[in-house]
Amino acid sequence: MQSYDPTAEVARALGLRPDAVRRTLDLFEAGATVPFIARYRKAQTGGLDEEQLRALDKSRRHFTELHERKQTVLRSIAEQGKLSDELRRRIEACSDLNTLEDLYLPYKPKRKTKAMVAIENGLEPLADLMLTATSGDADALARAFINGTICTRKEAIQGAQYILAERITENADIRAHVRQTLHEKGLVQSKKKETDHKEAFKFELYEDFKLDVRKLKPYQWLALHRGEQLGILSLGVVADTEALAHFVERHLKLSGRLIFIEECRAAIRLALSRYLEPSIEREVRRTLKEAADRHAVTVFSRNLRNLLLQPPLADKVVLGIDPGFASGCKVAVVGRQGEYLAGEVIYPTPPRKQIAAAQRVVLDLIQTWGVEVIAIGNGTASRETEAFVAQLIRHYGLSARYLITNEAGASVYSASEAARQEFPQLEAAERGNISIARRVQDPLAELVKIDPKSLGVGLYQHDVDQSMLENELQAVVESCVNEVGVDLNSASPQLLAHVSGLNMRLAQEIVQHRQRIGRFEARDQLRAVRGIGERTFEQAAGFLRIRSGREPLDNTSIHPESYEAVRRLARHLGLAADQFRQLSEALESMKPAERQALAAKLDIDPHTFELIRQNLARPGRDPRADVPPPILRSDILELDDLKIGMELQGTVRNVVDFGAFVDIGLKNDALLHVSKLGRGGRRITDPLEVVQVGDILRVRVCQVEPEKQRVSLELSGQ
Repeated sequence: MQSYDPTAEVARALGLRPDAVRRTLDLFEAGATVPFIARYRKAQTGGLDEEQLRALDKSRRHFTELHERKQTVLRSIAEQGKLSDELRRRIEACSDLNTLEDLYLPYKPKRKTKAMVAIENGLEPLADLMLTATSGDADALARAFINGTICTRKEAIQGAQYILAERITENADIRAHVRQTLHEKGLVQSKKKETDHKEAFKFELYEDFKLDVRKLKPYQWLALHRGEQLGILSLGVVADTEALAHFVERHLKLSGRLIFIEECRAAIRLALSRYLEPSIEREVRRTLKEAADRHAVTVFSRNLRNLLLQPPLADKVVLGIDPGFASGCKVAVVGRQGEYLAGEVIYPTPPRKQIAAAQRVVLDLIQTWGVEVIAIGNGTASRETEAFVAQLIRHYGLSARYLITNEAGASVYSASEAARQEFPQLEAAERGNISIARRVQDPLAELVKIDPKSLGVGLYQHDVDQSMLENELQAVVESCVNEVGVDLNSASPQLLAHVSGLNMRLAQEIVQHRQRIGRFEARDQLRAVRGIGERTFEQAAGFLRIRSGREPLDNTSIHPESYEAVRRLARHLGLAADQFRQLSEALESMKPAERQALAAKLDIDPHTFELIRQNLARPGRDPRADVPPPILRSDILELDDLKIGMELQGTVRNVVDFGAFVDIGLKNDALLHVSKLGRGGRRITDPLEVVQVGDILRVRVCQVEPEKQRVSLELSGQ
C-alpha cells in the first residue's frame, strides 16, 4: 500500500510552498534536528526558522495521525457493510478529529445501550412513526407494539424515545451545532463547595463565578481546574438548553401537527440532558484545558528561554550563598572557570545570629580568593542574608558587589546524580551554594543540569499536560544551547547532551575521551569519539566551539562543510582564510548586490554566504553578550525606604498573564501589572509583548502595602 504523504496538507495549513515542505520533511526523515536545519539547511527549507520548523513538524504529525485514524474508521465501517460513497467522501474531507469521531459515532462498536435493546424489541418502526405520523390514534399506534417483552404503551413509547435520543446524540450535524454553541455562547460557572480545605482562600475569586467561554482567560481556567481537582469548587460549562432543543426540533423538521410531538420533544430533552450536553461539555472542557495548557506552556517556554539566555558574568570569582536560618547559610567560592575552591557554613541569621564570626569567615574567603561577586539565593532567609552581606560590604569598604539570584532548582541539582558525580566528596546540602554561584557565571551551562519545571518561571506548571510541557521545555533548552554554542573542551555532559545530534551517552563518551586523550585541537577529532559517525558529526560539529585550536574557523558557527567556501572566498579576495578582520572589512565595503553576485560567482548559496559574513565579523560571538548584564548591588533596600513616585531600577524575574514580577532589591518581587505596561495609553493584553525575563527596567513605585509585604509598580516615564 502506498505510504501517506502529508506534504500538501502541511503546506496548505501553514501557507508554505509544497516543494520547500517536502524537502524539509525529507530532512526530518533523515534524522536532522531542528537547530541544524534552521542554521545550515536554509537553502532547502526556504529560510524557515526554528519556530516554523517545529510548527511544520507538529503539523506533519497531526495530519499523519488524522490520516491513520481515517483509515481505521473507514475499515471499521466498511467491515460492517455500511460505508456509502457519501459517508466516505465526508470522512476523507475531515480536517479535525472531532468531526471525524462524530461521523464514526453511529458505527463505533459499543456496549449494549437502551436504544439497542429497544430496537431488538421491535420498537424502531414506532420511533420512525413518532417522527412522521400526523394523523391517527397515537394511543392505538403505540399499543400495536406491545408484545411478549413490551407490556405497556408507556414502555413502548419510552423505548422509541431511547432510539430517537440515540439518533440525535449520534447525529454529526447536531453534535457540531451543540459544540459550536457551547464554544461561542457557553457559560463557565463555578461555586464553592462546603469544605475546610487549607487552600480554599486562594479561590475566593471563583466562589460564585460566571463568565462567557469566549472571554475566559487561560490562567482562569487553570485556576478553576485546580480548584475543582482539590475539591474546593464545582465547575461546569453550560448553554441555553431550550435554544438547543429548538435547533434539534428544526433540524429533525418536526411539525406541530405530529400526534407524537410531545413525546418527540421529551426525547430531544433526554438526548440533550443525559447524553449530548454532558458529552460535548467534556469535549469543550478538554479543549479549554488544552488551550490553557498550550498558553501556559508557551509563557513558560518564553520565560525559560529568556532565563537561559541571560548574560554570563564570565571570568569572575563568585561567592555563592544558600541562605538559611537554623541550619545556617552554606557558602561556596567558585573560580573563574566554575571550579569549586572553598566552602563554609556561617550563622549570621536567627536563631544564632553569630554575625561577627560570620563576617570573619566571609571576609577571609573574599580576600583569600579575590571574590568579585556575591550571589545570594532568593529562598528562605534571603532577606536577612542580604542585610548581612550589605553591612559587610559597607563596613569594610569592599569592592565586591552582590546580587540576588533565583535559586529555584538548586536543591534539585544538589541531590542529583550529576551533582554527586561532580562533587562526590560533598554532602547534598553543600552543593546547592555551588549551583547558585555558577548560575551567575554562566546561567545556561548550570541551569541545563536542572529539570526546567523546577526553575520557577511559569504559571500552574504542575497543572498543565506534563508531556506537552516536557517536550516544549526540552525544545527550548535544545534551541538555547545550540544558539549559544558549546565549548567542546570544557562543557559538562549535561550541556553537551543538548547539542544537535548528541545525547547523554555520546556526551559522556566525549568527556571520557577528553579525559583520556586531552583537549580537542580540532572539530575533526570528534570523529574519533566512540559512537560518533558521519551523520552525528554533521549534526553536531557546527554547534561545538574550540578556542585556540588548530583551525580558527572551529571557534565560529560556520560548519566544517563550508570551510572550503570560506577558503574560496579568501582566495578571491587575496587574503588568508584566518584573516577574519580583513575578510570582514572587505565584505562590509561591498554593496548588498555586489555580495550577492560574489556568492553566485563562488557557488555559495546566499544563506551560507550570510552566515559566513556574520561569523567573520564577530568570530566566537556569544549572542548573550548583546543583553544588558545583571544589576549588582552594594546596599539593601528596605520596604520602609519606598515612597510613592520613587523611581528604581529592577530586573524582571517572571512574566505571567497578569503582569511581571520585578526584583527591585526587596525580599519579595514587586508586581508590574499588565495594566501598567502600556505607554501612551496603549492597552496591553500580553505582558510578553513588552517585557521578558531578565529585562532591566526603570520603574516607579505606585503602591506600597506594608501589611501584605506587597509593592506595585509602573513603568517609569508614563
